[in-house]
Amino acid sequence: MSLFNNYNEIEQELLEYYSQMFTETGIPDARKTAKNILDQAIEESKKEGTYNMPSNSGDMLLEKEKSDEKTRQILRKKRDEGVRDEDIRWWWNMNDIERRIMLKTDEMNRMVLFMKEIQDSTATTKELAAKKASDEVRKFHPIYGDPDNTTHTKGDDRPLPAELKDRINIYIEKRFKSESEKYKKDIESSSTFNALIRKEIKAGDL
Repeated sequence: MSLFNNYNEIEQELLEYYSQMFTETGIPDARKTAKNILDQAIEESKKEGTYNMPSNSGDMLLEKEKSDEKTRQILRKKRDEGVRDEDIRWWWNMNDIERRIMLKTDEMNRMVLFMKEIQDSTATTKELAAKKASDEVRKFHPIYGDPDNTTHTKGDDRPLPAELKDRINIYIEKRFKSESEKYKKDIESSSTFNALIRKEIKAGDL
């Protein structure tokens, strides 16, 4: 049963969009899955006090950067990772629920791959199977989060700022369509997908 019975217009649109997307990608109980993710996003957003964030938060951040040192430091770190003004606008001018659902859908896709790798594993122990599965997920999926978080990965394998998500999606689609074989080789030769992305940003190709 849904936690929330009265979705606003944006939330209803998101429910329809992700229900359709999950149906097309063959996810079982597509609408129920979309509803669960939407409800989780709303619950977390309200709990963390970001539910009513203004829809122009990206513009506000860039304006605040001009006069506020703390904001400058936060955005400087993001820019060191290749984030541009248009990325900040794109991500932070989005509705908070939409941002959260994007990241939750990524998380779900990674979990699907992780479980498949575990299922197909020939590793001798559960621990080794889980480690190999995690490595495989990081190899083929971008991982977003705080780049300063080195709990699981270090160096170029660290999490990427979520502000880069749109550019990364465009990059993936472009390379898959135009040079899929070379793209596959580049993925295989990289320690993680994040490392490949950082390499492409430094080369000016993303």
